[in-house]
Amino acid sequence: MNLKSHLIFTLYTIYGILLKGISGQYPLVQNMTVTEGGTANMTCRVEYNDNTSLQWSNPAQQTLFFGDKKALRDNRIELVHASWSELTISISDVTLTDEGMYTCSLFTMPVRTAKAYLTVLGVPEKPEIDGLTKPAMEGDHITLTCMTHGSKPAADLRWFRNEKEIKGAKEVNASGKTFTVRSSLQLHVDRNDDGVAYTCRVDHVALTQTPQQATEVLEVHYAPRVQIIHSLAVPQEGQYLKLECVSKGNPSPDPVMWTKDGSELPDLDRMIVEGRELTFTSLNKTDNGTYRCEAGNHLGTSSAEYVLYVYDVPTTLPPSTTPPLPPILPDPTALLDTHASDPTVTGNRDPNALGQHGTDHALIGGVVAVVVFVTLCLIIVLGRYLARHKGTYLTNEAKGADDAPDADTAIINAEGNHAHAEEKKEYFI
Repeated sequence: MNLKSHLIFTLYTIYGILLKGISGQYPLVQNMTVTEGGTANMTCRVEYNDNTSLQWSNPAQQTLFFGDKKALRDNRIELVHASWSELTISISDVTLTDEGMYTCSLFTMPVRTAKAYLTVLGVPEKPEIDGLTKPAMEGDHITLTCMTHGSKPAADLRWFRNEKEIKGAKEVNASGKTFTVRSSLQLHVDRNDDGVAYTCRVDHVALTQTPQQATEVLEVHYAPRVQIIHSLAVPQEGQYLKLECVSKGNPSPDPVMWTKDGSELPDLDRMIVEGRELTFTSLNKTDNGTYRCEAGNHLGTSSAEYVLYVYDVPTTLPPSTTPPLPPILPDPTALLDTHASDPTVTGNRDPNALGQHGTDHALIGGVVAVVVFVTLCLIIVLGRYLARHKGTYLTNEAKGADDAPDADTAIINAEGNHAHAEEKKEYFI
C-alpha cells in the first residue's frame, strides 16, 4: 500500500507540473491608450517559460524585437526589458499611424500569441473664432464660428459669455482618422455686449491639463444716453449746487453742451462748466429755469433736462436767554367751578371730563322726554273722559217743575216721579 500511494502521489505531481507548464506558457498583454506625441510601453509576460523566445510585432506584422534583438530600424522603438519571462519595448513620439493591434508571440510548439490594441488619441488644435466684425453696431446680427482640427475622437466645443456658458450649434466632419469640429453662435448685438468676452473652449480626453480655448472681446458702437445727477435735493439761496451730465455711448460723447431755457448760460461767473459738470457757486432766484444737457456721437444725439427752483432760506427765531418759568398746576376744584359757571371756557377742559358731562346731559334729557310723554298721555286720556260725560242734568225738583203750575204742584210731581226713578237709569261707559 505504501508503494502504491507513493506512485499515485508521483503521478499527480507530474500531472500538475505539466498543467502548470501548459497554462504558464501563454503570453499575457494589456491594451494601451496613449496621446499623440506621447510614449507607449508594450509589455509581454509569461509565468513559465522553458527558455523559449518572445517576440513583438506591429499591426503590419513586422517584427519589432525578437528577444533582445531589434528587427525593425525605427529610432522611436527601444528595448526596455528582455528576459525569458518578459519582453517590454517602448514607442516614443507616437503618431496616429502607430495605432492598431500589436502581437506578442511565444515560440513554443505550437506558437502561442496574445494581442494588445494600441489606441492613439488625436490632440485637437487650438480653436479659432471667425465672423467677428470690429466694431459691431448696436442692432447688428452676427454669427461667431469656432473651429478646431485634428481631434480623435471628435472634440466638444463650448461657448462662454464672460464666465457664463451659452449654447451653440455643433457640426462634426471626419478627415481621415481625425475630426474637424465647428460650432456657431448667433448674436443680436446690443449695447450690453460692448466689452463682453466670448470664449470658445475645446474639451477632449487628450487634454489632461489646461483645455484649448480662444477668446474674442466684442466692441459695440451705440448712440449715447444722457441723465443729469444733482447734488442737492432742495436747493436754497446761497448754496453750492453741482449738476453732472452722465452720458454713456460708444464712441464716448465728448464734450457735452449745457443750455438754460433753450439759450446759452447767462452768468458764467457763477455757473462754471468743467467737462460734464455744471457748478453754481452761490444760488439765487435768478437761477430758476430748465437746464438741458446734450451729448452725441456719429450714431445719434441724446439730451436730458433738470428744472431748477431755488427755495428761500428758512428763517428761525433766535433762542431765548431768559430761563423758562416753572409750570403752574391748576386747582382741580377751581377749574371745575369755572367750567360750570362759564360755558365758553372749553380750551383747557380735560377731554375725559367733557365726555362725562356729555353723558349727564344725555341722561337728564332722556328723563325730561319721558316726563313730557307721560304728561301728554294723561292729557289725552282726560280729554276723552270729559268728552264722554258732557250733557245737561236736572234735579228731581226740576224734573217736575216743567209741567206744574206752581211750586207746590212741582214738588208733588217730583215725588211722584221717584217711583219711576229706578226704571230710568243712565249708564256711562
